[in-house]
Amino acid sequence: MLKNYLSLIKFSHTIFALPFALVGFFLGVIRTGGHIPYRNLLFVVLAMVFARSAAMAFNRYADRKIDKANPRTATREIAAGIIRPQNALIFIIINVLLFIWASWMLNPLCFSLSPVALIVVLGYSYTKRFTSLSHYVLGIGLALAPVGAYLAVTGHFALLPILYGVVVFSWVAGFDIIYSLQDEQFDKRLKLKSVPTYLGTDKALLLSTITHLFTAIVMSYALYLTQAQYPQIGWLTWLGGIVFLVSLVYQHLLVKPDDLSRVNLAFFTTNGIASVIFGFLFILDYFF
Repeated sequence: MLKNYLSLIKFSHTIFALPFALVGFFLGVIRTGGHIPYRNLLFVVLAMVFARSAAMAFNRYADRKIDKANPRTATREIAAGIIRPQNALIFIIINVLLFIWASWMLNPLCFSLSPVALIVVLGYSYTKRFTSLSHYVLGIGLALAPVGAYLAVTGHFALLPILYGVVVFSWVAGFDIIYSLQDEQFDKRLKLKSVPTYLGTDKALLLSTITHLFTAIVMSYALYLTQAQYPQIGWLTWLGGIVFLVSLVYQHLLVKPDDLSRVNLAFFTTNGIASVIFGFLFILDYFF
């Protein structure tokens, strides 16, 4: 039973945004004097897990009929009948309530903004029915991670975590465009919207490249500003940033318009490793 629900929400994919949430958290720690509020750290991680679990399960619930019709996704838990839709809905509601609770345990600002976060991460599931920009809505959802984690520590907004949020926004949108190439023909048949169905494969890859070029520019500026504002952050963070940027180039070398066989390698493996390395080296920089 637990295995089915972990598979439903692709729990391992939490790894994409969590390292950036930790970057936002430790930026807040440095800003507030260097003392690590472990209680807040716990609730930041819990809020991330609950929000993502609700969002992914809701996506599977909302798309259950679409998934069943698509040979690539027909084996997903709700589409295949492994998890009943009503049970999935109960799971979603529980995670939504737990996310709101975790936000309340952080501070009043996080609690008051929790409905906004839920609207974005849950609302994404319906966007491909009316806009080709759904990839960018997904990016906004994950971009909340570093900003929210910073707010959990400081209780106020700041430019630097927002910049890292912009990095996550464009990074996720760019690689989701690549991932959606797998369903281009299926989406056209069902009149679902995406960048590939609107622009075609070649132009979709070009837009993904442009989006990731924007990611590289913002990431470079964020790294510069990080070291300017926090002199204790040094070469390890820059090294993590370089690895992250190289991964952007690498995933575009993996995927060609006439060869999509390595999309999953570009989407899951490359991005997961890049995110973890950057987050790990940033935290290592903070401690050493």
